[in-house]
Amino acid sequence: MYGRRFGCLVALASLYLVGSEVVSKLETVKQWSFLTYNFPWEFPANQKEFYNPENIVATGIEVGYDRIFIATPRLFSGVPATLSSIPRGSQGDSPVLQAYPDWSHHAAGTKQYNCSDIGLVSVYRIRIDSCNRLWALDAGVSRSLEDFEVTCPPKILVYDLHTDQVVRRIDFPPEVVRRESLYTNIIIDETTSRPENNCDDVFVYITDTVAPGIVVYDSGKDLTWRVSHPAMYPDPDFSESTILEHRFTLMDGVVGLAFDPEAEIVYFQPLATDRLFSVATSALRSGPLPFGKELPVKLVGRKSSQGIGLAASPRGGTIFYSPFTETAVASWNPRTNEHAILAQDQERLQFAADIRTPARDGTALYILTSRFHRFFLKNVDGNDFNTRILRIDGLVTPTAPSVPSALLPSGFGPTYETNSAYYSLPAVTPSSQFKPLPQTVPLPNYRPAPAPSNAHVKPYAFIQNYFVNSKQPYAYEPVPIIDKTKNNPFFVLNSGEKPFPATRQRPQYGLNGEIFFPKINHHFNDFNGLRYAKSLRANLTANH
Repeated sequence: MYGRRFGCLVALASLYLVGSEVVSKLETVKQWSFLTYNFPWEFPANQKEFYNPENIVATGIEVGYDRIFIATPRLFSGVPATLSSIPRGSQGDSPVLQAYPDWSHHAAGTKQYNCSDIGLVSVYRIRIDSCNRLWALDAGVSRSLEDFEVTCPPKILVYDLHTDQVVRRIDFPPEVVRRESLYTNIIIDETTSRPENNCDDVFVYITDTVAPGIVVYDSGKDLTWRVSHPAMYPDPDFSESTILEHRFTLMDGVVGLAFDPEAEIVYFQPLATDRLFSVATSALRSGPLPFGKELPVKLVGRKSSQGIGLAASPRGGTIFYSPFTETAVASWNPRTNEHAILAQDQERLQFAADIRTPARDGTALYILTSRFHRFFLKNVDGNDFNTRILRIDGLVTPTAPSVPSALLPSGFGPTYETNSAYYSLPAVTPSSQFKPLPQTVPLPNYRPAPAPSNAHVKPYAFIQNYFVNSKQPYAYEPVPIIDKTKNNPFFVLNSGEKPFPATRQRPQYGLNGEIFFPKINHHFNDFNGLRYAKSLRANLTANH
């Protein structure tokens, strides 16, 4: 019933979209014609194979307390860094991207990369958990829209945002990886996570777009399995998408992903379809399906056109999505059957690649638009703004009641929203509850951003669970060695699927074991490459 109502409402909305009044205020946070980076002086930034701004497309965004993180996968050649950040309080329209955590993690741009090293190849999406750790999903595929080179196996690197150090590395077993796998989206499910485990017992849901399926990772047990369903495959009838006067054909499977923690439902959508589907997290968590059993997927409804961007409010159950043809952002609540068009803009809302409802920004909805279709068709215009970070305030129901500003640690609020299209955030400073760094380590020069004198000040609180409880920074302990050589029933069942037969040997990665950049920390223990030692205590580590 919900599906039929949703489809009718979206169709009606698409008919009256242009003439309807858009109530929500769509703010432009940042915008770029082409993305630029903080290149060191010795880098070959003038070589197209290393840096080609016409080939760099942003696909993922995450909003932290002090930074905004942007994922730029290696869809084409010429992408120097696949994960970057900008300060939230930065001034100016088009800030230079800072390679995160530094350039030593992006040696794959030089085609001289060792897969056993700590580094990133191609990141499509990133997420921050409640313990202030950044999960970077590395697809491991270079030039996925050119020659699809499998540079390294896919993995996840978890960064402690207090120290910008890798505190965990998750390598996927070969049983859940196909020859053409492309891991593109990630959801972190903390609904059953215990605070004392410091977010190391979460469930993670990952989309495989080219070999359609959802990979489930049980972080507490370090187990991985894979499920699939026909709803995750592209529909040939929707292979061609239209954005204004541009048409492009892309047969991508499941890529849009959203999570409703209250209803314990994961929403997903392939790119090449007009449908939205859902599956209960209990079905995903129950392990690989026995042979002959089907995943209980439900049809939620039909949209007015294809789309990728998808998000859900942490409370209330509202779904946010962006259909391509309408260049709009809309919402629908399956509990109340309420539908609304939040914003429509033919200039700024072309190809919403990612939609976020970050807990670090109260009630705001963030939209990353990239004009991917123009990059894909090779007719991108350098005189236009092609990449934008947009924001709509007052839409999302927070995960917890607002925290009074008097209780917020220093440097984490309130946010000052100006009358202009931009906003500023005070720079982050360590809370007085944190232990000071040793005197031998120089303290960073923190400088809060001044509030505009003529601004209309509008405070709103962030979600401060772990800061208020004074549990950060955590004292990370080494994880035990896990013997993955033993047979595991999760891997044996593997959803009843059989791996594709190997027709050739796995290529050797790297050039005679040589690496272009040194490791970020030579004192890491790799536990035979299965997991990496967790970071030092924050009061022993200087910020990067």
